[in-house]
Amino acid sequence: MPLNIVLVEPEIPQNTGNISRTCAVTGAVLHLVKPLGFSTDDKHLKRAGLDYWHLLDIRYHESLDDFFKAYPTGDFYFTSTKGKRNYTEVCYTENSFLFFGKETAGLPEKLIFENYNRCIRIPMKSEARSLNLSNAVAIVLFEALRQLGFPGLY
Repeated sequence: MPLNIVLVEPEIPQNTGNISRTCAVTGAVLHLVKPLGFSTDDKHLKRAGLDYWHLLDIRYHESLDDFFKAYPTGDFYFTSTKGKRNYTEVCYTENSFLFFGKETAGLPEKLIFENYNRCIRIPMKSEARSLNLSNAVAIVLFEALRQLGFPGLY
């Protein structure tokens, strides 16, 4: 099974386009949880993904509830600046779902609270608010791939 990237209510098409390209070249499945802050026909989204769209497995979900109905079990990790463990301190599996929140607010507080023991963070300076979403996805995804031996990649 491929790794899964879950974007909850992404707002910036260029970030989602960059993440789409990262998923396409690594074989990760991209899950987009609505509402989206852009149209999937957006020219900035398409441009950022370049000509890799045919390689992308992208799945749309109307809400987080719909997502969890479709995937009731999985190795779920929720990225947040509020997480207690660094993203390198967990053992990812081929059934891992890596959750990322929208650019302006992160993941919903309720989701973080209910899954706090599954929250991970990327270390950064305390005075910095956060990394760019597409950079954060790449950092965590490539750590998971590294742990798994970069399956299917050369």
